[in-house]
Amino acid sequence: MKKILFYLSAFAVMLCTACHPFKKKDNVSPEIVEQSELVLENTISTDREYMFMNYGENYRWYESEILLKDYLDSETCDGTIVKVVNVFQVVTEYDSCADVHVIFFKHALDSFDIVVEEGFWVEDYPMNDDSLAITYKNAYEQAMNANCPKPHSKHCVLRKEVGAKEANAQYIFGNTYAQIYVDAVTGEANTDNPAFDNGDFGKPLGEWP
Repeated sequence: MKKILFYLSAFAVMLCTACHPFKKKDNVSPEIVEQSELVLENTISTDREYMFMNYGENYRWYESEILLKDYLDSETCDGTIVKVVNVFQVVTEYDSCADVHVIFFKHALDSFDIVVEEGFWVEDYPMNDDSLAITYKNAYEQAMNANCPKPHSKHCVLRKEVGAKEANAQYIFGNTYAQIYVDAVTGEANTDNPAFDNGDFGKPLGEWP
């Protein structure tokens, strides 16, 4: 599910996106380090540092999308990560208008890329100030120990979904058909979406297989 709300032409004019080219505040480049494994928390830390050095405090961290090496329901799955995409939004203000961009940091074992797109990121609350006590490895163990069938999926996402109920950020393992939610603050695991009643609404992983 694509969660970027791209500008309508009138809205784009109002925000002056055509008037100001997007550019970083400082000429700071990320350090690319060869690594044998991807650690989610390390990617988030380095990406947040990059955002702060280039845009100051004027950014929002919305999501961390994780691709596992193996399917969650396979005997070989041990939670190994092969790709992470961290999603941020930044607003660049001018005298009478502002530009809004979504920035994707794409990490793999053998590559790294930053992609910038015009638009708003929707359906999530920012997690900048959240105290997330549960690491990805903790969350994976909780999901695997949960007394429920494991989704046939290689995907997990860390997000704080906008819903009918207030809820902590969640590690969501699975796809549109089945999910395991692990609370990123308490570590509690269940199969219902805590942002909605009885898990009846919302598709947290969009069109992921």
